[in-house]
Amino acid sequence: MTRRAGDGSGLLGAYRAAVENLAAHVEEINALNVFPVPDGDTGSNMLATVRAALAEAEAVPDPTADRVAQAISFGALMGARGNSGVIASQIFRGMADGLGGKHHFNGPDLAHALTQGTATAYKAVAKPVEGTILTVIRESAAAAVVSAEAGGDLEDVLTAAVEGARQAVAKTPSMLPILRDAGVVDAGGEGLYRVMQGALQYLVSRTPRTALTEAPAAARISALVAHAEEGFGYETMFLLQSGGAPIDVDRLRDKLGKMGDSVLVAGDSRAVKVHVHNERPDNVIALGLTMGSLTRITVENLDAQSHEVREKRAAEIVGSPIDARARFGQHEGRPHVDLETYGAKAGKTEAGGSTSGGSNGSSGPNGSGEMPPAAEMVPLSVVAVAAGDGLARIFDSYGVAAVVRGGQMNNPSTGELLDAVEKIAAEEILLLPNNANVVLAARQAAELTTRRVRVVPTRNAAEGFAALLALDPGRDATANAEVMTLAGRAVQTLQVTEAVRDATLGGRKVKKGQTIVLDPDDGLLAAGSDRMKVVLAALDALDPGFELITIYYGEGADLAEAEAVASRIGAWRAGVEVEVIHGGQPHYRYLISAE
Repeated sequence: MTRRAGDGSGLLGAYRAAVENLAAHVEEINALNVFPVPDGDTGSNMLATVRAALAEAEAVPDPTADRVAQAISFGALMGARGNSGVIASQIFRGMADGLGGKHHFNGPDLAHALTQGTATAYKAVAKPVEGTILTVIRESAAAAVVSAEAGGDLEDVLTAAVEGARQAVAKTPSMLPILRDAGVVDAGGEGLYRVMQGALQYLVSRTPRTALTEAPAAARISALVAHAEEGFGYETMFLLQSGGAPIDVDRLRDKLGKMGDSVLVAGDSRAVKVHVHNERPDNVIALGLTMGSLTRITVENLDAQSHEVREKRAAEIVGSPIDARARFGQHEGRPHVDLETYGAKAGKTEAGGSTSGGSNGSSGPNGSGEMPPAAEMVPLSVVAVAAGDGLARIFDSYGVAAVVRGGQMNNPSTGELLDAVEKIAAEEILLLPNNANVVLAARQAAELTTRRVRVVPTRNAAEGFAALLALDPGRDATANAEVMTLAGRAVQTLQVTEAVRDATLGGRKVKKGQTIVLDPDDGLLAAGSDRMKVVLAALDALDPGFELITIYYGEGADLAEAEAVASRIGAWRAGVEVEVIHGGQPHYRYLISAE
């Protein structure tokens, strides 16, 4: 790899140096957490993602630039952990598309690849937020293009890209008030900067021309990506296949975006899967027919489904653990995904959107690319993510087909979620991430499989339990996903932990060691030195009318302490029933639900 051009071996060497540089700064990035909670894991998630990509790239037998880039893209896709990791994987995917077919690449090629990476990353997020990693890749790519158009060689373009990333990271606090209040920069953007910085160090054997002033240890925006758009009206889905002329995927996506919301168009010029919410499904179908032939057409009335949720929270739907497990089904096949099948998949998937259906190109649960015989399939199964032995046991008792272990500081990867989904012998699968930082990876896994998978974007285990109580095994996954999402959000939840540093949240000062209580979106509800008073203050902030409070106690608490808390709560609010259950979740002393 020279200052003027690069090849596959040089790209691999630069990427290896990028991973090493991120690893050297991972703890600093983890410390960049807007909220002073003990689970800052943006750096760890990004590092796990890029290491998985490096392992894939190092296994490429003929390391042309194209093949190395594709391997990085595939490895990052399957190893993506957390929102930052998923978005980084989409950046690499776009860059791989930009380098497609190239054995060597120069400065303009790199600028083009960064531009493609930006476009792909923005498409992956339903509601892009500026002041995050998205802003950093966009401004980095823009700086690279300016350098390339001025005649810059590979070193010039990469130097400009790194400088653009550095400046963008420095500006993130001015773009997000939550970062400004905390006095920090965005952690995902900082992680991307360190990746690019490492690649430049490899190329020029020196540090970038301008070093980033280290931010004070304290900015990940915890809700980097807004939750799924949950529009009502009708949900229309179909598979569109080319009738001869190639499908213009971008034109189709633009037209659907004008018709409705929650738009997902996953595919290529030969076939695409379409998902959209709007008031006129006939117009959506008519548009599809102008571009090819339609199959697997479904139209669901979401308004009618949402009306049922508060009237049908029946526990008998789930029934006994044994009966529920028999209904949901379990299977121990082994999936298989390799670089060759990924070539088809990568062109047919886009992360983001709302509840996600599968796309073409993945192998089935028996590893052969074929589904089990119909006689072995059950109609509907559930896969849930859980952090903590107690929470996992509860999901198991509800009869879910598989529990994927993971949560804060241990987000499961896209590949792990895909592995769990493809082991299940069911016609349809519901996937409950039970953590806001796992939702994007869950959607990405859903889009990589041929299985019909719907993601219910639960933000914690308590929402997951409430969602399961609304499950109706007599309805399909699409209908259940909408109702279960509403059921999960109908439960009010609190997370109790201790501040790991001094901080200011929403204009309120928090001191290290104090008890803090956060809502499901990490909003601060109460803080102070007296844990019991803080918990009661947070409960006071909830909407009134609840009749049952459940305390899931985790690491740092024991049964006796949890029972004492339950007793105080019972005395505080007469007539409210209080239950205590072992959750075993890390980092959060209590997860409390009110319904």
